[in-house]
Amino acid sequence: MHETLTEPSWSTLLVPRLVLPLAVLLGGVLLHSMNVLITATLLPSIVADIGGAELMSWPTTAFVAASIVAATGTAVVSRVIGNRRAFCGGAVVYAVGAALCALATSFVLIIWGRFVQGLGGGLLSALAYVLVRSVFAEPLWPRVFGLLAGVWSVTVLAGPLIGGVFAGYGNWRGAFLTVAGVGGLLAVGALLIFPTGTAEDDPTERRLPVLRVVLICAAIALLSCAGVLAGPAVKGTLIAAAVGAFVIMLRIDREAMAPLLPSDAFSLRSPTGAGLWMVLLLSVAYSPLAIYVPLFLQRLHGLEPLLAGYMVAGASLAWTGAALTVASLAEEWPRRLIVAGPIAMSLGLFGVAALMAPGPVAGLLPPIALIGIGSVPRGPLSHNVS
Repeated sequence: MHETLTEPSWSTLLVPRLVLPLAVLLGGVLLHSMNVLITATLLPSIVADIGGAELMSWPTTAFVAASIVAATGTAVVSRVIGNRRAFCGGAVVYAVGAALCALATSFVLIIWGRFVQGLGGGLLSALAYVLVRSVFAEPLWPRVFGLLAGVWSVTVLAGPLIGGVFAGYGNWRGAFLTVAGVGGLLAVGALLIFPTGTAEDDPTERRLPVLRVVLICAAIALLSCAGVLAGPAVKGTLIAAAVGAFVIMLRIDREAMAPLLPSDAFSLRSPTGAGLWMVLLLSVAYSPLAIYVPLFLQRLHGLEPLLAGYMVAGASLAWTGAALTVASLAEEWPRRLIVAGPIAMSLGLFGVAALMAPGPVAGLLPPIALIGIGSVPRGPLSHNVS
């Protein structure tokens, strides 16, 4: 599929033999990325139908944990069955998970369906970037990678729209069935379009870091259990166990031949470690917005699912706008943003806490935007620590 290009342009990607595989790759990343906002918009309707309000955070937790497992094992899967079959398999697994959610009769089954979705989504997202090398000529790589990154912005519009439309009609199961259908189409497209000779992209022997992945997932599961179970002693024990599992994982990872994280990860004595701490804490502060705020807006103020979803998506829009604004600033600005970001996010969180119950609903828009703007330092920090 490669061709000699001297001055590639965007129009080069529009020829039929390139636009079709590009659409499949973009579809895989989009399918994975828009899940958080789709599910956040649907969760209130799901809870109203089958219950499970006390487990609201678990579908997202299961999806993220499974994505970590799948992304970590992508190299192994790709080496065994090839990139094309791995991408196709990821789409099928994703579709199966969505179908499980659509057929769920309890919230526990929703969680399991989301876990299966995460396995497929992790493969799709990771392999989309790997397949660029096999499908496109090298001069086109920067443009394709730029489009793959831009898909995450489309998520802000597509996620709440899909979830809100189906929830508005009282058919949350239809949203998962639609997503499952798209996953099936991606699987067929990958099988027909991608080249077959992609199994040896990385012939180096790799082993799945099973113990480290298990410890990460155990830490996530323990924290989720701490949010459900009653009693401060039980909660404290589970949180301590989660921290212990994560510390053990870090120690094992630092001695591994192929570490998952930098050698000074989460060390307070290095810029990389401190940066990772900040990325983690900003992510923790941001996550409840997508999980709980749509439920609060629908239950406390009677908003339609679509409107509630787009209000939460306002944080992502604010993040995108702020990120584009600061991208061209001078080099001294990242240091200032590292200080200003958490302050903006704190103000936004306090604003949401103060206005969520009494309203007005429109008054929540500036605090939600501040939360999104405050998470911008995650971008420069992630780039620097990597």
